[in-house]
Amino acid sequence: MARRYNEQMQHIVTEYMTAGERWPATTHEIAAWAIISRRWEGQEKAVIDICAEHLARAMREEYIIDPQGRTVRAKHAARIERDGTQLVLWDDIRRASRQHMQIAFQQRRQQIVGDCRQLKADVDSYNENNNEGKPLQMVFDFTLDLVEMELLKV
Repeated sequence: MARRYNEQMQHIVTEYMTAGERWPATTHEIAAWAIISRRWEGQEKAVIDICAEHLARAMREEYIIDPQGRTVRAKHAARIERDGTQLVLWDDIRRASRQHMQIAFQQRRQQIVGDCRQLKADVDSYNENNNEGKPLQMVFDFTLDLVEMELLKV
């Protein structure tokens, strides 16, 4: 269902571009055009989805200072399956179970690995297809970066 909806949204963007509207554009400009031109109509589920996304964004951006003085994310999401349905449950690091945090941390690690994999594909493609100079190099071992950030307390 989400894939089909994303494809509909992508189609609206394509229509926006071919309609001769200002491009590049902000998502707000595209959204306003889509609503005015009746290509997208808010439904109760869509409004709930938008509110849920705003809540998720706010929770992802909530930080606290731990007893050791570190800035850490307060709310953590863990994707689980319950009764055959995938859910994303949010919990607070100060109260969450060990199991919730273990799932949340492992899933965030997998997201980082996925981002690195995509970055590698992008760099490789650029180097092989568009780069006229020396190939751009990416280092995916972040050990020294983490040590340096710890020393600088970034």
